[in-house]
Amino acid sequence: MKASPLTHAGELDPEIRRFVEDITTRSAERVGDEQPSLQDRRAIAEEIRAPWREGGPVMAQTDDLTLPDTQLRLRIHVPQTGAGEGTLLYLHGGGWMLFSIDTHDRLMREYAERTGCAVVGLDYSLAPEHRFPRALEESVACLAWLNDHGAEHGLNTERIVIGGDSAGGNLALATALKVRDAGGKLPDGLLLNYAALDNTARGSYQRYDGPPYMLDISEMQDFWREYLGAETTEDPYARVLLNDLSGLPSVHLCIAECDILLDENMELHERLQASGIEVSSKIYSGATHSFLEAVSNSSCADRALSDAADWMRGVFGP
Repeated sequence: MKASPLTHAGELDPEIRRFVEDITTRSAERVGDEQPSLQDRRAIAEEIRAPWREGGPVMAQTDDLTLPDTQLRLRIHVPQTGAGEGTLLYLHGGGWMLFSIDTHDRLMREYAERTGCAVVGLDYSLAPEHRFPRALEESVACLAWLNDHGAEHGLNTERIVIGGDSAGGNLALATALKVRDAGGKLPDGLLLNYAALDNTARGSYQRYDGPPYMLDISEMQDFWREYLGAETTEDPYARVLLNDLSGLPSVHLCIAECDILLDENMELHERLQASGIEVSSKIYSGATHSFLEAVSNSSCADRALSDAADWMRGVFGP
């Protein structure tokens, strides 16, 4: 893949720019001059994203339950067409520290409606209270639970895709790597949206740093530090680009052009191809990190979700 041309803040997709400006402005208003606690940051993140998750597809059924042997919330969305196509296990972003199945509820419903599959969201444990590998272990356990018990909840688990955005994309890929290495039943596909793959800065860190692009360098560094409990690690299930990528299922990469994580996602595409993995990738011009959350306002996000749904239907098959 070739890098797309440098896009300046003034060249951001205007609909996505409105989303970024709304999130950053209302966040600044809520934070004020004080340094908020982590709990306050989480509450503010939920509050300012609430209008962006409203509306959208109406599900035939939505169930919240607790993953057995844990206190973790699961949310199961079944679209009007039913759960027959398959199941998407979706892991939300937020730097392993923020967000929830509530902030990403609209996104999960969009996937369910557009693909004709059930979507299961996992509220995994957040850092720094629960550091690596806690969230990864929970994601692996959730996949195992789906394989063993999903049918009891009306899910079609003959075909399963694991997906996630940002930190959730990291967890989705790491989950597949863990299952592969344990000799378990691999998912049928991986849906990775602007995934956080490595804590080593690449060229796109400098090109797209700062408020216009939603995610900045200092924030990403803080996320990694709090997730790992250290400045860095050589563990290939955390820094997944250190891992052998062979033997994985089909992968779809949704890549935001104006994102500090651009280069590592492009590198992942190249590494997957070199490992013989079937991979489709799309770079969305003028899009920032988190742009899929702007689907109520953004034709670019709408297009990216439909592209992913088309890919998933191909994975689920007849």
